[in-house]
Amino acid sequence: MTDAIDTTRIPVPLRPVMLALAAGGAELAARIRQGGDLAAQVGTNADGDGQKALDVIADDLFRARLTAAGLRFYASEEQDQALELNPAGGLALAIDPLDGSSNIDTNLTIGTIFSIYPAADTAKDSFLRPARQQIGAGYIIYGPRCAMMVTFGDGVQHYALGPDGFRLVDARVTMPDCSFEFAINASNYRHWSRPVRAYIDDCLAGVEGPRETNFNMRWLASLVAETHRILTRGGVFLYPADARKGYERGRLRMLYECAPIALLIEQAGGQATDACERILDQQITALHDRTPFVFGSAEKVARVAAYHDLPETEISALFGHRGLFRA
Repeated sequence: MTDAIDTTRIPVPLRPVMLALAAGGAELAARIRQGGDLAAQVGTNADGDGQKALDVIADDLFRARLTAAGLRFYASEEQDQALELNPAGGLALAIDPLDGSSNIDTNLTIGTIFSIYPAADTAKDSFLRPARQQIGAGYIIYGPRCAMMVTFGDGVQHYALGPDGFRLVDARVTMPDCSFEFAINASNYRHWSRPVRAYIDDCLAGVEGPRETNFNMRWLASLVAETHRILTRGGVFLYPADARKGYERGRLRMLYECAPIALLIEQAGGQATDACERILDQQITALHDRTPFVFGSAEKVARVAAYHDLPETEISALFGHRGLFRA
């Protein structure tokens, strides 16, 4: 591999880190193709979630690549604390090394999500800051084709992995205006708030309902895969808070997942919220903070927020006439 990524459109200060990420992504894609027992349970991460062999492989691989690239601070979903890799470095990077690990053993789409900030004097100050202070964000998707989507605050760039590295496919990705698809884990319906249930019920009511449209539902259990589909053809993704213990603020991590995806989505013309407020307007307060997450086509995300603005009496009236399991 002669060059890990076409650097033409990458800001000069970010090139070493992006080269390291691209080289790490290409190496990880090759490791995934080799197979083996990548889904073996090997421990738990900082939040108590199960770690699989490929989670640890990915974390070790990217950390090694980024150390060699001169990165100062490295915060990983797989690590309890942020690490200082090079005291002379000027950048801090947050990463989910392997998103969608529940899909490893079924050979479904998985990915890597990353977010770049200017390094401050400490790791805490580098990462616990407003989400909009990201200077770069993106993901690598390991599917039938390995690709990278990345933004540096001026549109979204699409790269595809070929024999000689990642090459630019589209210099400005724009999300389609509309797709009649929504992504949510419907098995949690009974735990959702009334506004979320009302929104989904109206989608499922089809042409006979208030939306007067037939919707399709998607759920891949991989944030990268859901994001890639929505960037490609529109729609909306919801991972709301719910009534279960530990889900009161959703399950997705603000720093490693929601903030970088929110920047990508907004740069492609969409919106990203916690169901009510923009993700990029929020402060990251802890490395492993979680947040509800809704993103996709702007009109659909705004409609979800509108359901949360309804008075309780109006939401209750909606449920008097229809519900997911009503005839």
